[in-house]
Amino acid sequence: MAAVGSAVGLGNIWRFPYMVYDNGGGAFLIPYLFALLTAGIPIIIMEFGIGHKYKGAAPETFLGMSRKWEWLGWWQVLISFVISVYYVVIIGWGINYTLMAFHQGWGADTKTFFFSHFLHLSDSALHLGGIVWPIFISAAVAWLITWLVLFSGVKKGIELANKIFMPMLFIIILIILARAITLDGAIKGLNYLFKPDFSKILDPKVWVAAYGQIFFTLSICFAIMITYSSYLPDDADVNNNGMMTAFLNCGFSMLAGIMIFAVLGYMSLKQGVPIKDVAGAGVGLAFVTIPKAINLLPAAWLFGPLFFVSIVVAGLSSMISISEACCAAVVDRFSLSRRVAVTGYIVVGFLASLLFMTNGGLYLIDITDHFINNFGIVFAGLVEVIFVGWLFRLESIREHINAISDFSVGRWWSLCLKVVTPLVLGYMAVDNFIEAIEKPYGKYPASALAIYGWAVVGVVLAGAVIFQLARRTDGRR
Repeated sequence: MAAVGSAVGLGNIWRFPYMVYDNGGGAFLIPYLFALLTAGIPIIIMEFGIGHKYKGAAPETFLGMSRKWEWLGWWQVLISFVISVYYVVIIGWGINYTLMAFHQGWGADTKTFFFSHFLHLSDSALHLGGIVWPIFISAAVAWLITWLVLFSGVKKGIELANKIFMPMLFIIILIILARAITLDGAIKGLNYLFKPDFSKILDPKVWVAAYGQIFFTLSICFAIMITYSSYLPDDADVNNNGMMTAFLNCGFSMLAGIMIFAVLGYMSLKQGVPIKDVAGAGVGLAFVTIPKAINLLPAAWLFGPLFFVSIVVAGLSSMISISEACCAAVVDRFSLSRRVAVTGYIVVGFLASLLFMTNGGLYLIDITDHFINNFGIVFAGLVEVIFVGWLFRLESIREHINAISDFSVGRWWSLCLKVVTPLVLGYMAVDNFIEAIEKPYGKYPASALAIYGWAVVGVVLAGAVIFQLARRTDGRR
């Protein structure tokens, strides 16, 4: 459940529906399921397997596999750290909107309210301005919840939190879904979402988009699944756990997609505008479009808070897992007590996240998220599958997981990790890099992209190498 909680995050709610709508509707599900079977499930089983076998956080696991590859684990841990310090701010936005949802405090013009009155957005990514105090308070609450869960330990903290968060999240989504699909215009929205355009299947970019969605939504290749699997008992059914995590995550994405587009269909009918004019992705969908839809809903005082509680819960479950991957690595490396490591991490993370609570915070989140995903996670994932698949004896992992699982993975699993996944990730990595050079992201100034994008990626990679070179506390290198 903790692994599912990590995988199920904000991207399931605000990214997946748009990806389906924008890439062929129902036809997109064909490459999406193919990507799940050939990349998502093989990688998550691989990460569960190496974490379970070597019983450590990502750096300790890769060190156990080869003394020269500890840096890869630190690369992934530092990626997680960067994600945590801006992700927590978005959770803070959700907390604020949950409170406003009881009386639709965002008003009629939700776009102006979000950007001007709530974020107090500055005029440039190079102009940070000051701290936005309502966001500071709510993000501090999110950090406090994260600290309480991690400070309490694995069983009394992480396990207990996910036993509460995950059922709560699914119940809330099912309640909203049950109402959404009965709204006038809901069928129009679902037809728009799932109407297949099979011509899109011939477009390579649609297949890359499917692999990208699977890759980012499963929380793979940035230390989390390796860390969580290290806590599993010796006789854990690794293969089944991996399959369940992947399918539950994708099932949640489907539920979220149906919920969102049923509401958008209702919104389209009420406003008399095409669905394409109200559909979108990212923070705009969650904090501009959906609040506008909530204004039109019957019993908005109920469904508004429920929606934003789901945003907060999905965010917190992922935030806890991201932070745990970092804290576990610190505990392993420096032989600190868990409580000292967690407290130190929360303090450092909170201070770093202050940058994203400023008037220019949205710009920083947008740039940093784009670069850390497209050049941090993608390249780290590519290096990981090449290392495990080609430079390490992959069959030893297959033998380990098959010996303790109810069903065995066969040669298809090895083939996917050695051939299919490296080819797709390699294509994504090169394509992302070429596009970044030819077309600077988001029309931001080059200096902003250099500071908040390229520099962050470079510092993360350099930090990983420094950890590799530094003397370990027990005298090993």
